[in-house]
Amino acid sequence: MEPVVIPAILAKSREELLRRISQVNGFVKEIQLDIMDGEFVPNKTIGIADLAAVPALKNVKYEFHWMVKDPEKWIVQMPGPHLHIVHVEAIRSFTAVENAVKKAGGRLGLAISPETPIEKLLPLAPEAQRILVMTVHPGFSGQKYIVAMEDRIRQLRRQFPSMDIEVDGGVNTETAAGAYAAGANVLAAASAIFAADDIKAALANLKKCALGGNPL
Repeated sequence: MEPVVIPAILAKSREELLRRISQVNGFVKEIQLDIMDGEFVPNKTIGIADLAAVPALKNVKYEFHWMVKDPEKWIVQMPGPHLHIVHVEAIRSFTAVENAVKKAGGRLGLAISPETPIEKLLPLAPEAQRILVMTVHPGFSGQKYIVAMEDRIRQLRRQFPSMDIEVDGGVNTETAAGAYAAGANVLAAASAIFAADDIKAALANLKKCALGGNPL
């Protein structure tokens, strides 16, 4: 599978959210929005009220990465054909999460943090449309990529050969190749994209590096 690079947006305000979306609109087909409640992780981003301002974009889909407690309560408030990525660590009732995604008209993805045994994910994985492997501890942007998580990616790729496997955390021109070689076909990046002077070029460069090319 060809690598797909997705910009990940961690916004503290509605203005920042809209600015980041506008910066990548036209260059990508999918945008990840990181939502944190200050409880599941020790950081807080925009909430539901500000998410109401998310614009519907032509040919662009949204992926909500819910780093929150009781994710089903958030999901039902964001109707539409979105991908809802829920942390297995936050699931109390998988049925409630599935029902919330169905009610919202979206698709289900599952995320797993580095410290969580993969056995907690495996029984649920067949019901998901995407698996997200965290290669940093969730909560803050700019962390160092945990190389050891590539073993987890390889295991998941062997077990789910046709599944979209996403990697999130510390993805840059130095780490993209290892993540892709391990089996992650979707690469989410924040700092490596939004800190660049030329965002379009940064996106292309990440894909080039994932394929084993030298960075520009």
